Amino acid sequence: MNDVARTPLVEMRDIRVAFGGVHAVEDVSIDLFAGEVVGLVGGNGAGKSTLMRVLSGAHPADSGEIRIDGRHVSITNPRDAKTHGIETIYQTLALADNIDAPANLFLGRELTDRTGTLDDAAMESATRKVMSRLNPNFRNFKQAVKSLSGGQRQSVAIARAVHFNARILIMDEPTAALGPAETAQVRDLIRQLKAEGIGIFLISHDIHDVFDLSDRISVMYHGKVVGTVIKSEVTTDEVLAMIIMGKAPGEVTERELAALHG
Repeated sequence: MNDVARTPLVEMRDIRVAFGGVHAVEDVSIDLFAGEVVGLVGGNGAGKSTLMRVLSGAHPADSGEIRIDGRHVSITNPRDAKTHGIETIYQTLALADNIDAPANLFLGRELTDRTGTLDDAAMESATRKVMSRLNPNFRNFKQAVKSLSGGQRQSVAIARAVHFNARILIMDEPTAALGPAETAQVRDLIRQLKAEGIGIFLISHDIHDVFDLSDRISVMYHGKVVGTVIKSEVTTDEVLAMIIMGKAPGEVTERELAALHG
């Protein structure tokens, strides 16, 4: 990947967030390129979710800068984030359980015909079109989403983001509480999004997910970035040492690596 000549899709520079006197995020810089998955990992309280809440507009930074396509942007609320093509897929998915996939896709942005009546056919057609790209096996367009599997529900949430022109996706624990087959389905979805040039920040506790899907991995420890590594150049043990000890690959000893399995 020749990043020298390319401008990152997202650059977060010197981001700081404090709650009271506690620095949840301290001088963090991170970037993301189009068509790339950056795994964002760290222990509980490391600051990864807070950092992504800054990008999604849920919690403005106290200081620092965000650039999209090399241009400085102001993101003070989720609406600002959406205007820059930033969408978040939360673990809880924020779907309306009692309505079907097309109604969820257009929730709050419903299509109507000339008489002002809901245009169910147009919404279903658009949903089928985006699903044929993302998850061709999806068939349950008429069912309430509460009856769908976890993987299918993820498909609906992702389709909604992509249909409304998301270019940057924040995915928070996308395979948590899913079985092996559904996890495989979500991993396929992520690969499809990547192939379409969408940049993805993947927050996950599952080191196998992170290694399977990420191009680079950024590790946070006590509010700071320990380092950003290219996935193909590190071992899972080296990343675990970053998460647990806050030590970059060159700083950790063989004995310390062995102790991870002690």
